[in-house]
This record gives sequence, C-alpha cells and structure tokens, in this order.
Amino acid sequence: MQPKLTKRVSTALVNALSAGVVPRVGLDQIAVGREKEIAAIRQDFEHIANGGAAFRFVIGRYGAGKSFTLQLIRNLAMESGFVVADADITPDRRLTGSQGAGVATYRELMRNLATKSRPEGGALTIILERWIAAIQSQVAQETGMKPNEEGFDQHVEARIRLVTQDVADLVNGFDFATVIIAYWTGYRSNDETKKESAMRWLRGEFSTKTEAKAALGVRVIIDDDSWYDYVKLIARFAADIDYKGLIIILDEVVHLSKIPTAIARQNNYDKLLAMFNDAMQGKVSHLGILIGGTPQFLEDPRRGLYSDPAWQRRTAQSRVVQSEAIDTSSPVIFLEPLSESELQILLQRIATVFCTHYELKKQITSSEITHFIAAVRGSKIGTETRLTPGEIIRDFMTALNVLQQNPQLKFNELITTQQYQSATVKTTDDEFAEFTL
Repeated sequence: MQPKLTKRVSTALVNALSAGVVPRVGLDQIAVGREKEIAAIRQDFEHIANGGAAFRFVIGRYGAGKSFTLQLIRNLAMESGFVVADADITPDRRLTGSQGAGVATYRELMRNLATKSRPEGGALTIILERWIAAIQSQVAQETGMKPNEEGFDQHVEARIRLVTQDVADLVNGFDFATVIIAYWTGYRSNDETKKESAMRWLRGEFSTKTEAKAALGVRVIIDDDSWYDYVKLIARFAADIDYKGLIIILDEVVHLSKIPTAIARQNNYDKLLAMFNDAMQGKVSHLGILIGGTPQFLEDPRRGLYSDPAWQRRTAQSRVVQSEAIDTSSPVIFLEPLSESELQILLQRIATVFCTHYELKKQITSSEITHFIAAVRGSKIGTETRLTPGEIIRDFMTALNVLQQNPQLKFNELITTQQYQSATVKTTDDEFAEFTL
C-alpha cells in the first residue's frame, strides 16, 4: 500500500521530474517493476542488520534508471532503520588519491548522512544528540535520579564509554571513541566549541594532526588513506546505538575509469577491491555498500574493472545465467530498460501525481499516454530504440506543464497540432528507472 501523497512530496516530484533530476522523496509513488532486484536488496538488509555485510554493483546504461534505483534503495534503507549516506564520484572525489580526493568522498558522505527522521541529510549531530538523550532517559528511569543531581552525568558517561568500548579495538577505533567522548563532554558542559571540534573531526574536516591534537587530544585525522576505516567504525557504532547499520551508496563510479593515469586508476580499483573483499569475507559488520555504474565502467577491457583480472573473476556473468533467469545472488545487478507496459504504467503514475498536485479534475487517459509515446518516438527518426525513460519523461512533463498552463488545450491536440518534437537533451545521468510496485 502506497503512503498518502502529501503536497510536500508532490511538489518535490513535480519539480524534480520537470527539471530532469532524480527525486529524493516520493519514489514509491511512481515505482514500477524491479521486484526481483529489490527483493535481493531486502535480503541484504536482513543480513546486514544481523551483523553481516553486503556489496553490490548496480549497473545500467545511461537512462536505464540506475540513479533512480539507487535513490529508491536509499529510501528503503532509511525506512528499514538504517543510517544511509550517498555520494557521487566526480573528478575531484575518488576512493583514493592525492590532494584530498579520497577524503572529499568521505566528507560528501557525511554531509549526506541521513536517517528516517532526517532524510534530507546532515544527520550526524542529530544521531549523536538523540543517542545521548536516550541514554539520559534510561539512566533516569533505572536510577531514579534527575539530570541535575550529582552523579547523574557519571552514570551517563559510563554508559557512553560502554558503547564506545565496542569500537575501540577496531582500526583507529580508540581515537574515534575519544572523539565521541569529547562530544559528550561538550554536550554535558554546554561547550559548543568542543562539540563543534568533535563534529569537524568526525566529518573529516581537520587538515592537520596538530590542529586535531590541540582541539581534541587525538593524534590522527581522517585522510585519503584512512577514510574507509572510519566508515566501518560508523557502521559498527550505528548498530551499537540501535540503528540496523550503515548503507553507503556511491554513484557515477564511471569517473574512476576516466582517470587518465593508469597507476592512479588502478589504486582506486584496488581500494574498491579491498572494500569488496571486506564485505564478502566477513571482515566488516553492519555495513552495506552499493556502487552505481555503467557497463562501460565494468566491462571496458582497457580502462574498466575488467582491465583487472581480479575484478573480472569476481564480477563477470556466469555462463549458466540466461537473461530470463537472473541470479540475484551475484554481486552485480544489471538493469534492463523499461518494457512498453512498464513505461505506460510509469507515465500513468506520473500523470496521477501531477493532476493530484495541481488539483486537476481532468485525468490523462491510457490511450492519450500511448499516443504520446508514439508521437515522441516518431519525432526522432532512427532513434526509436535509443530513447531513454529519462528523455520520454522530460517530454511528458513538458506536455503536462503546457496543459496545466493552457487549460483550453486538449492533450491529443497538443501532441498532434503542435507537431510535438522531443525537446530534451540527453543527460549524462540516468534519471528515471524501473521500480518495485
């Protein structure tokens, strides 16, 4: 059963779809297909919640719906009780590299850290303060003490240290635990400077160890080489404070295959391999990693992952698998384009959202949508098989907006008499996708 469509959600959907970008909310309102793939991800979530780990590639051509699918998974993870962080790989954000390219990815993940109650991101402070408030409430209930009574803070700190002790034995865990305690100290004494210093350290914003030592008494900082260790620490910490774990989503990893220097490119593939092996070999707990890329990123024998024999062994499709029999246990999920019937349903759902948002009495019929699809595909001679859902949706939203602004027009008249031509520009991001019903 779909949740009620609120004005906030419909506004976000209409604005995002009209602009040709992936909505961050309301994806379940227009979701079509992908039952097997989503079922596989749900199984991963169960495994992660029970202390395991998972690693998946989501591979699709531009316009096949990769980014949209990843956003759907992001929302599903938050609804399931996970902390989620996502980031796009860019020329300036990589998995490893000199001059801060690796830690830049970590900083973006921390900026986008989200939970069910804070889906827009920036949730790190909220997570810590709600955790501290919950511990204070537990101590008050168990001891009968009030927060302003002498000894209350000592009980709370003992509980906090008990949780941080669980991560202290991991790589860099002692310093991570020290910073969490520093945040609690600042919280208890209303020392905003100390709290902000702790947050800056956790977000990877200290540039020198000297600065970190002066502010917090720790001798390390999060940098290009160590940022992934802290992702593992946050995953364990999230599980310890009653979340189910941490889900990391990295999209647009095709940029790694475009790194011009072979050594730098291989270093990034090696970092990705270390992350993959950690998850597959049980070296990390409560962590899920999803990587969004194109077939070019995966299969290019010269610059893609297949240029590395170790990666080709792990990700090449088995000869046993056929197109009609998908192996959802494979680390690679391949996304196929929308079928005709799925595209029809998708546009019908978008039309319903649009009409509800603007409180329009006249609904778009299925025959009008069929007419529209035929008109758009016929407007680009020789490209019928190459039009993506993203291009078709942009044109569809244009048509809906014109109709809303010119109520005297009828849908079929707009398509026919205006000699409707596809006005979209093919983007470099695959915005629209196939989703679970």
